[in-house]
Amino acid sequence: MSLCFAPDAPDAIGLHIVSQEDANGWLDQLPTAVGDWARASGFTGAIGQVLTLPPTDTLPALAAVGYGSATTRARGRFALAAGAAKLPAGTYRIISGLPADQAENEALGWLLAAYRFDRYKAIAPMGAKLVAPEGVDAARVEIIANGEALTRTLINTPASDMGPPDLEQAARDLATEHGAKIEVIVGDDLLASNLPMIHAVGRASDRAPRLIDMRWGDKGPTLTLVGKGVCFDTGGLDLKPSASMGLMKKDMGGAAAVLGLAHMIMATRVKVQLRVLIPAVENSVSSNAFRPQDILTSRKGLTVEINNTDAEGRLVLADALALADEEKPDQIISMATLTGAARVAVGPDLAPYFSDNSVFVAALEASAVTVADPVWRLPFHTPYESMIEPAIADLDNAPKGGFAGCITAALFLRRFVTDSNYAHFDIYGWQPAAAPARAMGGVGQGTRALFGAIDRILTR
Repeated sequence: MSLCFAPDAPDAIGLHIVSQEDANGWLDQLPTAVGDWARASGFTGAIGQVLTLPPTDTLPALAAVGYGSATTRARGRFALAAGAAKLPAGTYRIISGLPADQAENEALGWLLAAYRFDRYKAIAPMGAKLVAPEGVDAARVEIIANGEALTRTLINTPASDMGPPDLEQAARDLATEHGAKIEVIVGDDLLASNLPMIHAVGRASDRAPRLIDMRWGDKGPTLTLVGKGVCFDTGGLDLKPSASMGLMKKDMGGAAAVLGLAHMIMATRVKVQLRVLIPAVENSVSSNAFRPQDILTSRKGLTVEINNTDAEGRLVLADALALADEEKPDQIISMATLTGAARVAVGPDLAPYFSDNSVFVAALEASAVTVADPVWRLPFHTPYESMIEPAIADLDNAPKGGFAGCITAALFLRRFVTDSNYAHFDIYGWQPAAAPARAMGGVGQGTRALFGAIDRILTR
């Protein structure tokens, strides 16, 4: 589906954005009978409230959406979207009350509220359409919304229709759309190409593992995005319990996120040389599945002791990161639904990330606040390096003890890059309960913050 603004039209309904602080003053400006009726209906400007008024001899048709108070807005995002989803079908033009510094975010929220995952079931579309607010770069907001929609749809699609070949096809479709180049290494060719850990994790599946390698742009700084593409994770021989396996269609959320971000970059023609690497696998159970206590030798030559086959994401990312690092790009960013420890640390709403580069951190965090895409920095805590060093190999993929699981995973990945221009995101990729502009299901995290910060990050 395509998310877009409505064309302006003379019959567009005027929409007022009314905060709780301003509600009484706004109601006082209405004709007395109308204002009294609105008060009697209980309209106070609370988030999610909607008021619609038919035209009269003295008043054109209008509608109002509650914008809440400063306190309630601070406890959520996309306040306008909460009301937009309740408005009657029609085209609306905002005529008052929208803060200029929030116009782009709220317009984006409106578009995202219209997202529907309707591949398997007909779902009624959102009837209310918005004319792009004055001063908003409509084309840019639409690109961001559709990049997010791509991420959501890829995550929402079950593994029956989103295995490694399907993820490859999604990347090929995106490459075709933007004129990017793409190469894919499949099956035993991974071994011939020295990508042994991607092969080891994915070899037990009937759908062959692969590395997707997409390139776009020939001028500007070099940026490589690496996304974890585990299309389904059974846990392997260290089998997950059913309760833990239930959401594992989303274990390719890192790949979905980098493809959504890549769409934003390419569609807006950002002056970068972009590379996207996605190790796409299924972690399945079979007689040839990799085993606990196996020792794998990575592309970089580091040996890895397998102490849990359910810690497979870092293995496929490691080979892809080593490949990325060989070109020494100006920035490497990995995104992955990697650890439950990250969810315990910060919950589902924050995107934790790791970076040792102060310029990257400053740019990202400023952007995250501006675009309402929250992130939280966690440390590459070097004293924990010993926790990922087992007795008989260079690295341990699943340190015992359970402490600092997201940090030790990030330290593991850092071993496969060589400088500080590396950042890692351990995202959840899932909205557990519906919220304004975010339906329950797959969701992008950190990508809008990154998109807003890329120019500053790459021109440091």
